[in-house]
Amino acid sequence: MKTTRARYQHGSIKREKRKHACAVWTLRWRESNPDGRTIRRKVVIGTVEQFRTKADAWKACEHLRSTINRDTGTPRTMAELVAHYQRREMSEEGEKSFATRKAYGFYLRGWIVPKWGECSLSDIHTVAVEDWLKAVPLAPGSRAKIRNLMSTLFNHAMRHEWTNRNPIRLVRQSAKRLSTPDCLTAEEIGKLLRKLDGVYYVMAFVAAVTGLRVSELLALKWEDIDFGVDEIHLTRAIVCQHVGPLKTAASQKPVPMDAGLAALLLDWRKKCLYNQGTDYVFASAEKHGKQPLWPSSAMAKHIRPAAKSAGITKHVRWHVFRHSFATLLKGNGEDVKTVQESLRHADSKVTLDTYTQGLMPVKREAQRKVIAMIGPMWTHASQITSASA
Repeated sequence: MKTTRARYQHGSIKREKRKHACAVWTLRWRESNPDGRTIRRKVVIGTVEQFRTKADAWKACEHLRSTINRDTGTPRTMAELVAHYQRREMSEEGEKSFATRKAYGFYLRGWIVPKWGECSLSDIHTVAVEDWLKAVPLAPGSRAKIRNLMSTLFNHAMRHEWTNRNPIRLVRQSAKRLSTPDCLTAEEIGKLLRKLDGVYYVMAFVAAVTGLRVSELLALKWEDIDFGVDEIHLTRAIVCQHVGPLKTAASQKPVPMDAGLAALLLDWRKKCLYNQGTDYVFASAEKHGKQPLWPSSAMAKHIRPAAKSAGITKHVRWHVFRHSFATLLKGNGEDVKTVQESLRHADSKVTLDTYTQGLMPVKREAQRKVIAMIGPMWTHASQITSASA
């Protein structure tokens, strides 16, 4: 006779005999430790005299079952799974950066929970998610992030043994860009800088020649700049005035500082109000130096208007400086490894596929070199043209 194993993770009730007492009904379930180990739990609901049938026992423990599911995080719906994931993986004490938690929160609250929150995990299927993503009014890259986050949620459920399937693994969603990111040429950067002054000139110059992320740029303190060895050391990032760790381990590599950049920063240190070691390089006077400037305000009120005044029609934002830096490095003939190290990418594929673009003058010069290698063909070409005429 084939027996069926009880599914304790959702709770199961079993009648148990006692040697010297009346039989009892017990509720069994299982939960996971933070380290992933499974622990089996059980509690006595009452005797068979109190609850004559199994159905009566189920009714008696309904509140207890909901409490167990809430406390131990045994989700039946996507909303419950999201809540458990947020408690375990998105706490401030966890490894995820503030920026990552903020982005995850946006996708969870704005898209995943409103659509799938009330669905049981077993009712979420590959094709349904794929069709839904096609209708989400976001860029392909954002839809791909939603897809990846949903896959992460199901992996989390599998790790805790709440499901044995991840339907999102087979969901097809391209992250291809709808348009090529804007990059500034060296000439455009020069025009922009000539329209800026003070702290905004220094900020834009440093961003343009180092490729720092804006979260790293704003987090710089004077103690991070080592004028003795001409290096900038990165130890923190600031997002929405929240100080946290850097994006990746590769981001912690020191940034080289040319003599010209060092001279500019030394000059700015003499002029700025907050120039002690623990002060921010781009400190906010309104906040009495306790916080750096707000990046969105600096961009909207100073840098973008300066770009417009300089006749630059491209959409200038902070990350454009990083893309431009990468493209200019590659255009100068720097090898891929140098560009990767300068941007502090963990993977050179990201450097090539996402951050660098071929400049037209450089591509034209590359074509000229190939033509020169082939040799002059003009005489032969004119003969062919004359013959055909």
